Amino acid sequence: MQLVVEEVRCWLVDIPTIRPHKLSMATMGSQTLMIVQLRCQNGIQGWGEGTTIGGLSYGPESPEAMRITVERYVAPLLIGQPLSGVAALAEKLAVLRGNNFAKSAVETAFLDAYGKLVGLPVAALLGGARHQTLPALWTLASGNTDKDIDEARALLESGRHHAFKLKIGAGDLHSDVAHAIRIKQALGDAIHVHVDVNQGWTMAQALAAIPRLQAAGITLIEQPTALEDIDQLVDLAKRFAVTLLADEAVTDAKQGLALIRQGFSGAFALKIAKAGGPFQALKLAHVAEAAGISLYGGTMLEGTIGTVAALHAWSTLDLEWGTEMFGPLLLKDDVVVHPLTYQQGHLSLPSGNGLGIEIDEDKLMHYARTA
Repeated sequence: MQLVVEEVRCWLVDIPTIRPHKLSMATMGSQTLMIVQLRCQNGIQGWGEGTTIGGLSYGPESPEAMRITVERYVAPLLIGQPLSGVAALAEKLAVLRGNNFAKSAVETAFLDAYGKLVGLPVAALLGGARHQTLPALWTLASGNTDKDIDEARALLESGRHHAFKLKIGAGDLHSDVAHAIRIKQALGDAIHVHVDVNQGWTMAQALAAIPRLQAAGITLIEQPTALEDIDQLVDLAKRFAVTLLADEAVTDAKQGLALIRQGFSGAFALKIAKAGGPFQALKLAHVAEAAGISLYGGTMLEGTIGTVAALHAWSTLDLEWGTEMFGPLLLKDDVVVHPLTYQQGHLSLPSGNGLGIEIDEDKLMHYARTA
C-alpha cells in the first residue's frame, strides 16, 4: 500500500520542566519540542517530534533549524509523492545531508501515518514487538547530592523507578565523583546507578575518576570523553571492568561499525534522533547485536510523541542495560490526551495502530510559539 502526503505542518512547543535539569553542557528549565504533522490522503494524520537538549548546547541542530529544514527542504520532497514504506521515505530523505534530528521527526510521523493506513502499530512495521513493557530509569540531575538522594528514595518507595542515572562532568572532578559515590552508597548495592559525563572529562580525568566509580559499584559510565576522541573511549573500555557506554560517539550504523572495528568493547546508547529515526536507529542496533555489543535505549528528553516512537523501536530488541525513556516525566505538561504509564520501574508500550497515541490539539496550540 502507498501513502501520499498532502501537507506538512510544524510547530515549536515550549514546555517547562518540573525542576532545573543540570547537564555538563547546559541547565534546562524548559524543553522545546518541534512537532511535525503529516496530513495524508484518506484523512490520515501522522505525528512526529524532533527534540534536542539546551538549544544548540548538545549538537548542531536546534529546534528552530529542524522546523526550517522540514518546512523548506523536506516538505517539497514528500508532498504528492506516493511512498510504499519507510525504506522509500529514507531514499527520499537521503538527498539531504545530515539533519538527523529533523529526519527523525519526519520518519516518526511517516511511521505513525503508515501504521494507521495499514492497521498496524509502528513496532510491527519495525519487525514486531518482543516486549510490551520496558525498564525505564530516572535521571537525578538537580545538582545537589542530598536532593538527589531524597528524590531517588521517594521514587523507589513509590515503585515508579528501580534504577537511576546521574549527570556529572560539569563541575570539579573530585566533587562530581564524591557526589556519585555518596548517592550510590545511600541507595545500596541492589540499586543500579550509572553516570553520564556528557563528554566532560579529559583522558587524564577519566583515568583518575573511573577506578573510584568502579570500586563504589557504579556499573555503567556514559561518554566520559569528547565524541571525536574515539581512541580514548576504546582505550578506557579495554582498561576497566566497568562498562563504558558510547553515546555521542556513535550515531548510526556506519559509526557503530567503525567503533567496533577499532576494538570498542562497551555498550551503545541508541537514540532515534541522532540516528535519523526509529528505523535508522535499529540499523545501528543490529550491527551492535552482530558484534556482541550490548544496548541501552537513550533519550533526547523527548515528550510523549518522541518517547513512544523510540519505545516502538526498543520493543523489538533485547536491551541489556534497559532504557532512560523518562522524558515526559520531566515536563510539567505534554501535548497528548493520555499520558504514558510508568510503574514498577517499567514503561508500557501504547496499544493501537501507528504510534498508538492521541494528540491534544488544544494543548498543542496553547504551548506552540506564535512567532
